[in-house]
Amino acid sequence: MKLINRYILKEHLPPFIMALSVLLFVLLANFLLRSIDKFLGKGLEITLLLEYIFLNLAWILALAVPMAVLVSTMMAYGRLSADNEIGAMRASGVGYGKLIFPAIIFGILITILMTIFNNWYLPEMNHKARLLSADFSRKRPDLEFDSGYFINALPDHTILLGGRNEEIFLDIIIFNTDKTSSNNTVTAETGTIETIDDGVILHLQNGVIHELAGQDDEYRQIYFENYDVVIPVDNLVMQRRDSKIRGDREMTYEMIQKKIASFEDKIENVRERIDNRLNSEAELNILHRKSEDIINTQLDHYELTMLDSLKSEDVTVMGNFKRRLRNLKRGIKSDFTLIGSYEKSISKYLVELHKKFSIPFASIIFILIGAPLGIMSKKGGFALSMAFSLGFFIIYWAFLIGGEEFADRGLLSPITSMWLPNVILGIIGLYLYYTISREQQFFNFELLNVFKLKNGKND
Repeated sequence: MKLINRYILKEHLPPFIMALSVLLFVLLANFLLRSIDKFLGKGLEITLLLEYIFLNLAWILALAVPMAVLVSTMMAYGRLSADNEIGAMRASGVGYGKLIFPAIIFGILITILMTIFNNWYLPEMNHKARLLSADFSRKRPDLEFDSGYFINALPDHTILLGGRNEEIFLDIIIFNTDKTSSNNTVTAETGTIETIDDGVILHLQNGVIHELAGQDDEYRQIYFENYDVVIPVDNLVMQRRDSKIRGDREMTYEMIQKKIASFEDKIENVRERIDNRLNSEAELNILHRKSEDIINTQLDHYELTMLDSLKSEDVTVMGNFKRRLRNLKRGIKSDFTLIGSYEKSISKYLVELHKKFSIPFASIIFILIGAPLGIMSKKGGFALSMAFSLGFFIIYWAFLIGGEEFADRGLLSPITSMWLPNVILGIIGLYLYYTISREQQFFNFELLNVFKLKNGKND
């Protein structure tokens, strides 16, 4: 039996590597096409681009691995079924449970590795990728100096270049548009442009500075043979920055737990403040730590009771009571609004916490689906396996994204929203396993072969 287990495991590795490579390439290409505008015109070093791609491979890998497991499982069992090896093993007394057991072990191994990756490596790489993306956004584009056009890329300056002879520019005009300084225009016959770390230096030859300055609008001309104009430019050279602020997808399991604990402490402090507000009314006998609706109902009852008892009192006493109770209700409403905000934040972090485990666990669920489908198909073709895998993966992500949305709105608990896709597809997988164990067909894969034959005849 150990020999069969090793044999089935070996059947999984080549299609898994191939499927993972294809999926990484497709998802990465799609990501680069959507993000290419961040790189264009930035003059970035190739090492920075490679680093950015490598960091974003983390979340792509987290998505691609479960799908690659499904593809490899379908291909492995499809090949074994097509070569009648499944039938031979069944004839030797090997049950379907034992045939799928090696794949389950493979899925458990992948789940463990991806859980470790999602909890410790993925958050750090997501954090660094976000910071690097922000650095790209802050970097100024390379300054291109073309003759015959007004150049407005430099701060507080506009430049017009008449012509160019290799590195030497001709008929240069520089307008100073800074309203806080003297108004001047510089003209030069020739000049060169040098880029430094924090700005640009214009080396000018044989020109005139036309300056209009002073309260009397005094005009003067200054002739020069050589003159340097230094223009500071922020972020001309990209600066790497660091930040300790992290989003929910940039936190490890321990970080999220601490964040949730901090919100729970804040909720406890707010509830204590509600108790203090209620205790401020000496005659108010309200059960504390109740919901907002219950407290408001009790406050309304208390108000009616007190108003009846204060009818004989001075109008000022009744007015003070109404104002005090109105402020109490307003304060309690504000406190419960704050509690609701904290609870939503906790829900958001809990969703991310469960996602770190539910997505890797999907590898085991996809094996429960892929193995029966592969045996039924009797074909280990990559295209067929990829098509079915894509279909189930779309269903999985539709439930996952929908569950996350419901959890954010408070309609589902985070644990339900993140594990429901696994439960639903797990039920489908168990049903498929039950179907093949009774030698039944869930789907007639021979129909696909009919279409292939027709296409072949038409060709």
